Amino acid sequence: MALSDLSSLLASSPVDFDFYEALYKHFHSQPELSYQEAQTAAKAASLLRSLNAGYQVHTSIGGHGLAGVLKNGPGKTVLLRADMDALPVKEDTGLEYASKVTMRDNDGVNKPVMHACGHDFHVTALLAAAERLAKLKESWSGTLIVLFQPNEERAGGAQMMVDDGLYGKIPIPDIVLGQHVMPQRTGYIGCRIGNIMSEADSFKITLFGRGGHGSMPHRTVDPVVMAASVVMKLQTIVSREVDPDQFAVVTVGSLQAGQTVNIISDKAEVLVNVRTQNHEVRNRVLASIRRVVKGECEASGATKEPLIEETTHFPLSVNDEAVTMEVQKSFRAFFGEQFDPNTACSTASEDYSILGSSQGKPCCFWFFGGTDEKVWDDAEKRGRLAEDVPVNHSPFFAPVIQPTLAAGIDALCLAALTFVKKS
Repeated sequence: MALSDLSSLLASSPVDFDFYEALYKHFHSQPELSYQEAQTAAKAASLLRSLNAGYQVHTSIGGHGLAGVLKNGPGKTVLLRADMDALPVKEDTGLEYASKVTMRDNDGVNKPVMHACGHDFHVTALLAAAERLAKLKESWSGTLIVLFQPNEERAGGAQMMVDDGLYGKIPIPDIVLGQHVMPQRTGYIGCRIGNIMSEADSFKITLFGRGGHGSMPHRTVDPVVMAASVVMKLQTIVSREVDPDQFAVVTVGSLQAGQTVNIISDKAEVLVNVRTQNHEVRNRVLASIRRVVKGECEASGATKEPLIEETTHFPLSVNDEAVTMEVQKSFRAFFGEQFDPNTACSTASEDYSILGSSQGKPCCFWFFGGTDEKVWDDAEKRGRLAEDVPVNHSPFFAPVIQPTLAAGIDALCLAALTFVKKS
C-alpha cells in the first residue's frame, strides 16, 4: 500500500468526533492522581469491550494499567500507548468542563486534581484509534496492542506493568509507539531520530540542624539558612560546571522546614529535580549535587550527614532510527508542512520507553501541538510565546479540542498502519 493510500484509508473510516469530544470532556472533568486511575481505567476497558471488535482486554496490570489486544492475522505486533494519570494542580482554565475534583494523595493529603499534562487527550485519542483501526481490519494484518498506562507522572507506571507480568498476558511487541500533546501550535506534529525526551532524576534531601527558640539562633543550627545556602549553590552547577554545549537542568521544586514563626526547626527537606540528555553529564551533575549538599552542611555545622534519597527516575527516551524513519515517511505524506522531522529534544521526560527497552524492542515517540492557532500566532508575532502560551503542568494548560484531537488520532493510526498495512 502506497503512503498516499493511507490518507484514503483513514478518510474511509471517519471518527465520530461528537462522541470522542464528549468523552474527552468527561476525562478532563474527572481526573485521577497517579496510582488511583481506577475510574479512568474502568471507562477505557468498558469502551474497548463495547466495540465488539475482538479486543482481548486485560486489566489491573501494575495497578490500574490495562491493555487491549486485537489479533488480525500474521504480521508485526505494534503497541500504542497512552498514559492516564493527572496532577495535583488546581485548575484555573475557566473551562465549562474544568475539573473540580479533589483526592487524597498517597501521603493522605487532600489535593486538587487536574489533567494539566494532557493525558486526557492521550486516552481519548487512543480509544478513538482503537475503534478506527478495528474498523479497518480488512486493510491490515498483524496484532495491535492498545495500552493504557497508570502512574506516568511519578515515573513508575511502565515498569510496574512490566514487573506485574505484562508480557505474560499480552504478546511482546515488535514496535512500541507513543505520543504527547505539547504547547505547540495545534495541528503541529514533531518527531526526531535519536533523543526525543530527557532523562530525569528526582531527590528528597533532608538536612539536619538543631532546633530551638526563634529568639536564640546562637543556640541552634538553623536548617533553613543551611537549605537556603544549598539551594543557591545548586544553581551554579549548570552555569559553572556543565559544558555550555551540553544540556542540563537542576530545579529545586520544594523547600520545607518548620511549622510556625518562633521556632527554629531541627531539619529541612529539599526536593530536587534534574534533567539531562547525556549519561556523562548526568553522572557529573549528580556527583556535584552530592558534593554541594555535603559541603554546605559541613560549613553550616550540621548535626549529622544529610540524607539524599532518589525518589524517581525517568530513562532517556531514544527514538530508534529505522522505526522512526518509517513513521516520518507516513507523517510527512499525511501532515505535509505541519510535520517537523527535526523537532527539538524535549526537556521533559517520559517512562513509556521501558515498555520496549525491557524487551529489547525499538520505540518511536512524537509530539502533537495543542495551542489554539490564534493564541499561538498572536503570541509568536509579539514575541511572547513563553509568557502567553501555558505549558504542561500549568493550571492554565488547556489544549484546544480541535484540531488537536483529530491530529492525535490520525497520528496513532498512521504510525500503526505504517507497520501492519497490507501490501
